[in-house]
Amino acid sequence: MSTVTLSVASREDVTRRALAAFAGKRQGDHITFASVELLWQTLTGKRWELLKAMTGQGAMSIRETARRVERDVKGVHRDVHALLDAGILDRTEDGRIIFPFDAVHVDFTLTAAA
Repeated sequence: MSTVTLSVASREDVTRRALAAFAGKRQGDHITFASVELLWQTLTGKRWELLKAMTGQGAMSIRETARRVERDVKGVHRDVHALLDAGILDRTEDGRIIFPFDAVHVDFTLTAAA
């Protein structure tokens, strides 16, 4: 089973993880955001629904994705392209879209404001 971790991390944290990976230490799959605000801006409720519908399902067309979440194709198309632009979804050689993970783990810590 392949799991991706969605997290909020500083540039230093990402660099540290990359250096560890270069040194041969397995880091797992990560999609990192610079802030919680950016995470929520990118993963709106409707986009989160898309990811839930696509997790572990293989490649599919935008029309099939829209059918699974019971939304209009135009709105799903817009959200799919936002997720493609953010590097969260991939496109297959035949043009279908894929979220190539079987599970999602979300990891961030909320602290008191300074």
